[in-house]
Amino acid sequence: MPLHSANAVSRLSAASRFRELLRTQPCLVLPGAYDCISALAIQQAGFPAAYMTGAGTAASMGYPDIGLVTLTEMVANASRISNALSIPLISDADTGYGNEVNVARTVMEFERAGVAGIHIEDQVFPKRCGHLDGKETVARDEFLAKIRAAVAARTDANFLIIARTDSIATHGLDEAITRSNLALEAGADLIFVEAPHTVEDIRAIPKEVAGPTLLNQVSGGKTPQVSFQEAAEYGFKVVLTPGVLLRNAIHLFDRVLDDLKREQKVANVTGSDNVKKNFERFGLSEWLRFQEEGTKPN
Repeated sequence: MPLHSANAVSRLSAASRFRELLRTQPCLVLPGAYDCISALAIQQAGFPAAYMTGAGTAASMGYPDIGLVTLTEMVANASRISNALSIPLISDADTGYGNEVNVARTVMEFERAGVAGIHIEDQVFPKRCGHLDGKETVARDEFLAKIRAAVAARTDANFLIIARTDSIATHGLDEAITRSNLALEAGADLIFVEAPHTVEDIRAIPKEVAGPTLLNQVSGGKTPQVSFQEAAEYGFKVVLTPGVLLRNAIHLFDRVLDDLKREQKVANVTGSDNVKKNFERFGLSEWLRFQEEGTKPN
């Protein structure tokens, strides 16, 4: 694990590296990170890229995913995570936090944070999790204006603009496909149709969208679960699993805390029970070497 100031991959190259992954990999699987611990676990498990989940970021601050987290808070979390990683990070950027002018600033801030790309959705503000009921979407023209603004605002042409539409919930699959293709014409690089309700809808999306597509797999959500191989065979280029680490972490927290109350001592510790070995997950040896040698690593 390299020092944060000596990441193997520079911030400027994260977007181009993610583009290369899209070009060379049949289907990228991006587990969701909500903090640096979860992000580093993804990297150390060998995944080539990670995703910063908006729902997980909200949860890490003690909020539900109903539009309570601000641009500043999302970018701050993305900056911490991207600085900890040497793999590219894609981030949720909700609705872009306003109109097209606000979207332009959103792109600028996430670029400065070292993120490889963001997705912007067509929900009204305040938005809510794509797998909750009661969503509302903006008019097509408003959505497309945001996508055009996002494309125009980026300084790195490789920075990915992902257009997410939640319009299946409000207008059905045909409208979602239409919005997706219009977003591609507006310059979007990747299409994210949120919450298809059936396997038939899942299969239809890569066939009817005239560009690369992303599938979001949320356990317990509105979209049926398919294998990553099936997703690739259907034609998806990216699969997100945004909540898999957070939900399992919460479950483990509950179990450990129940044990702690019952046993009245620290018991049943999973994973390494060695303090030094745990810190090695976060670069202990590299930091100590830096301290002892007194020279900045390359």
